[in-house]
Amino acid sequence: MTIENSSHSGKEQSRPPRGNPAVMRAKPNPLSRVGKVIGVVSGKGGVGKSLVTALLAALLKKRGRSTAILDADITGPSIPKMFGVHEKLKGSSGGIFPARTKGGISIISSNLLLPDESTPVVWRGPLVSGMVRQFWTDVIWKDIDFLFVDMPPGTGDIPLTVFQSLPVNGILVVTSPQELVSMIVSKAVNMAKMMRIPILGVVENMSYIKCPHCGEKIQVFGKSHTEETARKYGLRLLSRIPLDPGIADACDRGEAEKIESPWLDEAADAVERIEGTSAAPKGEKSGTIH
Repeated sequence: MTIENSSHSGKEQSRPPRGNPAVMRAKPNPLSRVGKVIGVVSGKGGVGKSLVTALLAALLKKRGRSTAILDADITGPSIPKMFGVHEKLKGSSGGIFPARTKGGISIISSNLLLPDESTPVVWRGPLVSGMVRQFWTDVIWKDIDFLFVDMPPGTGDIPLTVFQSLPVNGILVVTSPQELVSMIVSKAVNMAKMMRIPILGVVENMSYIKCPHCGEKIQVFGKSHTEETARKYGLRLLSRIPLDPGIADACDRGEAEKIESPWLDEAADAVERIEGTSAAPKGEKSGTIH
């Protein structure tokens, strides 16, 4: 895979967009057919964006949808590990083929391009952003209903590249129960507004731990402030994910698809209700959206 360099400086890359962001969109691979693109974001790291991305892709796959994941966290990819995917990517003259999980989810990640999974990606911003862009333009996303983009934390080069280059139909904001939730959500919300992208709602991770003896829900991080913060911005709290050692263990074993996630049903419903323009190339049919 050849990564194109950029003639723009990092300062120029981080400027807020002017005018209509749609004019900056990159064309997808001509062989791609993508229905909707969903960004999974947060204002800070360590809140579980990759977990939410993986579980939602798996849940919608179980509902009969064709799902895929674009791992945009180039320097800290975790999606392949969660699905137990280690094969290197292959391609043809038409483009790059994404890897497939055991359950049939298509994924692309920088880890699948490295000679060794432990090799760090030590690149400057423009080069990293170029790779994310090529994950859209060069990869053949064939007959995908929902493409989830697992974002790195914050509001830097990569989120900006994704929002400008990809036809993102909506985003999910992932947070945790602590007091700093207001900062996490506000950063993500304000960037989404700048980019004119709909926010589907908020997902709270590590909400509680369930006592294995009596079933009581214990709020490990204290009282949650997520719902009140979501209301402040006119958003819905869609899901509360428990702090469960079994979830972490399954992801460590590469078995994310085996996790039952009923607490994400409302978030999955919100994704399926998305309205908007298809991400398929002009004049072509998109993936099946009911």
